[in-house]
Amino acid sequence: MSGTDAEHPDVVEAELVEDTKAASLPDTVAPQVPEADYTEAGVPGFDYVRDRIEKRFATSVGATELAGLGGKEDIASLDKKLADRDKAAKDKLAEIRRSMRQDTT
Repeated sequence: MSGTDAEHPDVVEAELVEDTKAASLPDTVAPQVPEADYTEAGVPGFDYVRDRIEKRFATSVGATELAGLGGKEDIASLDKKLADRDKAAKDKLAEIRRSMRQDTT
């Protein structure tokens, strides 16, 4: 070890290397452009619109299956449950109003 190594222990002896990145890359790289879904005027293409519609339909069918609403019977029972819940809410509201009228008199 020389005298300078003892004075600066964090200095590492190294060698300078030329920058080879610039030499290995071409001057211009043409970007690969994916097939456009829109025309130059900004109008979506037929395939794009069809894919979007099919995706929405598939999503709605899947959501229906997950919710367990496979047939008309299931939808009717759900409507009945909603109607029963609405009736119970109205009855509760009427009960609260009656009790408030009794408290004020």
